[in-house]
Amino acid sequence: MEVIFLRVALDTPLDTSFDYRWTLTQQDGVAAPVPKVGQLVLVPFGRQEIVGLILDVLETTTVPENKLRDAIAVRHDVTPLSPDWIALCQFAADYYQRPLGEVALPSLPKNLKVSKTVSLVRALKKLAQLPALADATPIAEPVLNSEQQGAVDTIVGRDGYAAHLLFGVTGSGKTEVYLQAAARILAQSVDAQILILVPEINLTPQFEAHIRARFPGLLLSTLHSGMAEGERLLHWIAAHTGRSRIVLGTRLAMLASLPRLRLIIVDEEHDPSYKQQEGLRYSARDLAVWRARQLQIPVVLGSATPSLESWHGAQSGRYRLLELHERAVQKAVLPVIRIINLEQEKPSEGLTPRLIAAIRRRLDKKEQSLLFLNRRGYAPVLACDACGWISDCNRCSAHLVLHKGDHRLRCHHCGLEQRIPRSCPTCGNIDLQPLGRGTQRMEESLAAIFPDARVFRIDADSTRLKGSAAAAFERVHDGDVDILIGTQMVAKGHDFKHLTLVAALNPDAALFSQDYRASERLFAQLMQVAGRAGRAAQKEDGNASEVLVQTRYPDHPLYHALMAHNYRSFAADLLDERQQACMPPFMYQALLRAEARELQTALDFLQQAAACMPHPAMTINDPIPMTMTRVANRDRAQLLIESASRPALQAFVKIWIAELRSWKSRVKWSLEIDPVDI
Repeated sequence: MEVIFLRVALDTPLDTSFDYRWTLTQQDGVAAPVPKVGQLVLVPFGRQEIVGLILDVLETTTVPENKLRDAIAVRHDVTPLSPDWIALCQFAADYYQRPLGEVALPSLPKNLKVSKTVSLVRALKKLAQLPALADATPIAEPVLNSEQQGAVDTIVGRDGYAAHLLFGVTGSGKTEVYLQAAARILAQSVDAQILILVPEINLTPQFEAHIRARFPGLLLSTLHSGMAEGERLLHWIAAHTGRSRIVLGTRLAMLASLPRLRLIIVDEEHDPSYKQQEGLRYSARDLAVWRARQLQIPVVLGSATPSLESWHGAQSGRYRLLELHERAVQKAVLPVIRIINLEQEKPSEGLTPRLIAAIRRRLDKKEQSLLFLNRRGYAPVLACDACGWISDCNRCSAHLVLHKGDHRLRCHHCGLEQRIPRSCPTCGNIDLQPLGRGTQRMEESLAAIFPDARVFRIDADSTRLKGSAAAAFERVHDGDVDILIGTQMVAKGHDFKHLTLVAALNPDAALFSQDYRASERLFAQLMQVAGRAGRAAQKEDGNASEVLVQTRYPDHPLYHALMAHNYRSFAADLLDERQQACMPPFMYQALLRAEARELQTALDFLQQAAACMPHPAMTINDPIPMTMTRVANRDRAQLLIESASRPALQAFVKIWIAELRSWKSRVKWSLEIDPVDI
């Protein structure tokens, strides 16, 4: 019997692959299949049996015979993962400084990696019976305006790689550009696949509805973390085998196996949700651009408020800028944005008299209002006026948030929950007061002010159950809601036809954040939530939709740019500031984080890391505590590394990380390339 050797990548923190022995056998005179690169294989590792990815099939190995172990089983029932897919994972591993196995294996469905094949066999049987999209007749494609048509023609008009930044005001019909560009590419090839990324799970139902109505007869796969594992496996296999012509998903779909991918679309490309914040801290948007270049296909990044990195890419010529200046629906106009000065107009229950009057006018006209408050819970903190006690989390550098309906105090960082105390734990005062307002408290206030209105709240607390977010948004779309109060979940992507008033209630905190990206994110949030208003045609009474922003800083340049709907001016000013301050996108960064039981232990580790290697081309800043220093009884600190050269930073970090991994330390540490939260 012939023996060969399999080089296998495993999901381990080790920077190497492992060689295993495989004996070729015969059964009834027929040779068993030879393992192939890209197949999954079950192997022993320590005392466990785990699934790995075959990277190479070898005739010889340098591993001593007494250290070789036999592979257990090869998954011949799954088509091998393609060399292009492995190359994508290898690039991500190299760029984000992680082992290949830690990139490739976690991106696969869990049920594909279990030692038993029952779930896989069941999924393959279901796949054979999986129908195409149910609707038999496609809806007619809307007629595009000249700017939309020009964008579609540009996207599909040339062969090879091209990165397009589709910059259009909210409601300008970017989705229609995506769909018609996809339709033309699908028509050009009978097996082409399209990948569409959205930033959040709750945006997938709306996109699914558009796709199902437009492309009957084509199979759609959806991939996101909210799916049951069996369902995710089924959709992944449909994409991997090429059965699914369109794949829709959140950032994890970026690493899906798509053997015939011909177009990538990243909607709301500015959204921070595209950056993974645990484990492999990758940017799905950036990987989309690399994958498009790898495959020599077009990629479209769409946004009304592009990230400064993408906007700079368009200004420098790396990306092709496609602009949509007008709203797609005839007679639909951008809302009028007005500022309410809280120093002059005092609020009651968080609402100024002018805002209350504006909501009443919309109620009288049977129109919807949206109040945007990016703080869930009832109140940010519970306090005692007598002694000054406040509801702090004893495990984190944070307050316990009051959730009145659940009768709980809850930490939004570590998950700690406590009952609401009957009296002050310090002095016994029974008159404890909530300070500040969250969405739950605002919902209560709105119901009291407008008792006849249908007030509805959408946030992470109200949409915990599977399917609840889709059902909640359906209520708004159906007109069963008069006043909607919500967090950033309601701010993007949704097309509310009856919504004519938007109010931002508490946006000022971001103006003074130490995070240099805070103003960019606030502007994007406010522009996005403002864009929910007035998306349908303006009514004959000429009463334009409006956006009201309650602020104590009405003269801030951000609000002036917002009132003018002037992203260009705002982005130009921010880019000038970033360039003068030597910040991204004009500087490249890596962030080393450390956590330990004591803060000084983490700081000492980072200080030693900063001093362990010469770094003439690097700027290594002093270690500092993180803004949220303590989480779940662990103190956290960070060390920022900067360079004007991306290759120089990568070269330094590669050697530096190898040195840090050789240390024996109880400090838990991680490295992030291109950090978004500093």
